[in-house]
Amino acid sequence: MKKLRITVEGRAYDVTVEVLEEGRQSEPVFVPVASASVSAPVSGAKLGSAPAASAGDVLSPLSGKLVSIEVKLGQQVTDGQQVATIEAMKMNTYIYASRSGKVEAIAGQPGDAIQEGAIILRIA
Repeated sequence: MKKLRITVEGRAYDVTVEVLEEGRQSEPVFVPVASASVSAPVSGAKLGSAPAASAGDVLSPLSGKLVSIEVKLGQQVTDGQQVATIEAMKMNTYIYASRSGKVEAIAGQPGDAIQEGAIILRIA
């Protein structure tokens, strides 16, 4: 079994893929594990690290530079609302809230480096 992250229409999905035979091309079997966005540090986690994510975490789908955070601490957001922008290879990737709620924590600030899977912010 291999864990992979797939991004579809700006939303990241963590999936587990079963490898049937090494070296043989076959149809992969995708089993959704969790839906993710971009995340933020909570309880001492740092931007760029990849701590265990909770349901309200918005996760970075890729490594790059945090260009902007479009929300403020305590702000109400809706599912699908743009909450951040990450730049990688001179291209911007927009990050969207994976659920509605209140912004509980923000991991970093514009200009910070971020790793794939790191928490950008938390929605309660």
